[in-house]
Amino acid sequence: METIDILRDLAIIVVCAKAFGLLARRLKAPMVVGEIIAGLVIGPCLLNVVKPTEFISMMAEIGVVLIMFSAGLETNLQELKKSGLAALVIACVGVLVPLVGGTLLYMGMYGFAPLGSEEFFKAVFIGCIMTATSVGITVEVLKEMGYLNSRVGQTILSAAIIDDIIGIIVLTFVLGFKDPDSNTLLVTGKVVLFLVLSVILGFIFYKLFKRYDEKHSHTRRIPIIAIGLCLVMAFVAEKYFGIADITGAYIAGIILCNTRDADYIDRKVSINGYMFFAPMFFVGIGLKTDLSSVDTSMILFSVGFVAVALLSKIIGCGLVSKCFGYKWSDCVKIGVGMMTRGEVALIITNKGLGLGIIDSSYFTAVIMLIIVSSIVTPVLLKLLFNKFPETEKVIAMPIQK
Repeated sequence: METIDILRDLAIIVVCAKAFGLLARRLKAPMVVGEIIAGLVIGPCLLNVVKPTEFISMMAEIGVVLIMFSAGLETNLQELKKSGLAALVIACVGVLVPLVGGTLLYMGMYGFAPLGSEEFFKAVFIGCIMTATSVGITVEVLKEMGYLNSRVGQTILSAAIIDDIIGIIVLTFVLGFKDPDSNTLLVTGKVVLFLVLSVILGFIFYKLFKRYDEKHSHTRRIPIIAIGLCLVMAFVAEKYFGIADITGAYIAGIILCNTRDADYIDRKVSINGYMFFAPMFFVGIGLKTDLSSVDTSMILFSVGFVAVALLSKIIGCGLVSKCFGYKWSDCVKIGVGMMTRGEVALIITNKGLGLGIIDSSYFTAVIMLIIVSSIVTPVLLKLLFNKFPETEKVIAMPIQK
């Protein structure tokens, strides 16, 4: 591919991603939805002016690594400590129920597969896609209504943070077993060893980085060192432990999330991600989506996928909340607040596509889930909070534009 063609494709992708992203936001939908639709429009599905290439795929991979690094930086460990046992259990069940539900959905539609077979692994991976929660929209609704600092609001926020961490760990284990002949003990040992080393080396690097940051606060070298750590962790995770590079990037972000310049690093990383690399990933999803292979069976699967993904969060998170003394109305609020899916679901799906676990037609189900959950969740939350307002004192939060 000629350099001039690469420049043309990049120009089209960046401009269309921004235009469709802004249109989606104006329609009260996440910008990522618009960027994915941009890929569908300019890609082989419709206009066919940009084709998926290896170069775009590599740029998209860098984009997803930066997205996960940024997600780690935005993790609030202090809030996790305050959230207590309730948020932890809600998050664990909120991962387990969709994981089981997605697995059973696939087996119910395409037949039960023997334990350890390729089809069984594919079914588990479908469940894995459903696990991660994206509460960006939920947070905005709670801020707008002044309920973000309520008991229910803080429970949703804390559980969602823990939910993402557990979801990434589950993905790490699932991808470790992608080879049917893999040694269970060896895969488990590698994952555990990587997590243990991440804690030990992460603590050491955190202390060194914190000391350096205090002497050179807000200098350009700080985000450069941070991105260096991100890329090294991503490389080591996949190269030496057989773990997804996004897991290493996410842990790198968690290591630095409590440093003084965590917000500063996140802003600098987000500039590159928001302007260039992230659009490569989300538009790339649209470019790789093959709607020609979507038949009646896939449409039925997508409808079932969306229904199971939404209900499993309400049932899992809602029912277990009752065990911690929440009223039934608050339990439903927590379950609904955990329904939204976003970037992480796409990242997991893309990782499965890259490893040959699933084909591109499954993006249809995931995109439908993101769109439906993004529309339904705010509507239901507002109805629930209006009908069953919080009785506990809440601290009004300013609406962020």
